[in-house]
Amino acid sequence: MKILKILITLSLIIAAPLCTVAKTTPVKADKIEYMNLSWWEKFGDKNLDKNLEFAYENNKDLKIAAASTKQAQQVVKMAFADRLPQLSFDPSFGREFTSSDVRFGDILIPDYKQSRFLMPLTMTYEADIWGENYLKTKSVKQKLEMIKQDERASYIMITTALASNYFNLIKADKLIENQSALVSLQEEIVKLYAKKYDGGLCSINDVLAEKQLLTIFNEDLNNLREKQDVLENQLKVILGDRNVVNVERSSYNDIKMIEFPLDIKSEAIQNRPDLIKSEYYIKKIGIDVKVARRNFLPKFILFGQVGFNSYQTSNMFGSHTFLSNIGVMPSLDLFTGGRKMAMLRFKKYEYEKSLQMYEKTILTSLQEVNDALVSAKTARANLMSSKERYELQKEQFRLADRKLQIGSASNLEILKAKEALLISEKSNISNTVDAVISAINIYKSVGGVDYMQFEEAI
Repeated sequence: MKILKILITLSLIIAAPLCTVAKTTPVKADKIEYMNLSWWEKFGDKNLDKNLEFAYENNKDLKIAAASTKQAQQVVKMAFADRLPQLSFDPSFGREFTSSDVRFGDILIPDYKQSRFLMPLTMTYEADIWGENYLKTKSVKQKLEMIKQDERASYIMITTALASNYFNLIKADKLIENQSALVSLQEEIVKLYAKKYDGGLCSINDVLAEKQLLTIFNEDLNNLREKQDVLENQLKVILGDRNVVNVERSSYNDIKMIEFPLDIKSEAIQNRPDLIKSEYYIKKIGIDVKVARRNFLPKFILFGQVGFNSYQTSNMFGSHTFLSNIGVMPSLDLFTGGRKMAMLRFKKYEYEKSLQMYEKTILTSLQEVNDALVSAKTARANLMSSKERYELQKEQFRLADRKLQIGSASNLEILKAKEALLISEKSNISNTVDAVISAINIYKSVGGVDYMQFEEAI
């Protein structure tokens, strides 16, 4: 029984320091940081905030990403468990039948039948002398960090997609309102042209041209309504609830323009999840190379067994049935057909590949940031041009209205002037929303953080 006590004490001594490490390194994901609610509050849109919070709770992609992170955490625990002593209880019961005599020198054992009850408690532990198992656990932890970045990327993708669709839906609402007014005006214009034709004041071609324009306006209105339905359906999927009937949204008049810098420092890409993931990947492969090298070294397995070996149930736990053994089993692979060397070279090539992937990620990240910034500048320039054109069209409409008041213009002329004003307003509506979405694209390109902290002085 002393050997049993020694074996149990040895297991506790080996497991104690490892268990301490497990308690001091909990794995937790900071979802608040992923959400970045403070940045979205800059839009001053309560409905947008509500939809974002609803998506955080119900979006299926986010739930899948969270489940993947939890799975990776369990993989880390499994890797850590492989470093601990393994204790197993493997009882067996058998019936032996011999059909011939057995000789041990001058001793003769005739054929016999007997039962055997074996109840061993077995402990095995691989002594991590070279730190190979520790490195394997460290490699798995790097993989966990990579999956966390995938989850963070999901949050950025979902929130920016939701916000972009949200503002596009607001744009569609306003454009439908604008287009409906255009259709109504064109219907009045067609009626006036029909009266002019009846009075012999215009040709049939003039009437047909106005009717053709009316059909074009109706087609545009139908396309806008289709786009509105598609955007609503997409938002319902992002929100993650099939029971959502209407997506709550604000008015176009409540849209707030978001500031963006004229230029951004290259350091802005350091928060991108794909770049951080590439860094963790390099670290992981570097660790895997070390593991492949240490796989050439011998392994030492500590083993021990205590239990009972009885041939009768009545005497199963007797003192003379006690079974115990303890020892060390060295293991060294002398020939594996070059498999270990191939694995080492494979990991080295993988490391070289990871470095190239990291460099490519940097280039792609810089491109996306620059593209988003250029797109934002273009959207803001187009907005200024469309505003100027819209103000000029307003002035033309005011002049036409004055001419109508003094009797120097007809109702048809004022309808045409109002129609031109609505057409000019369409461009202004689109450019306003595009400018807001361009700011969202910059936010996405820098990794879901406030890009103003990376503003570079010109």
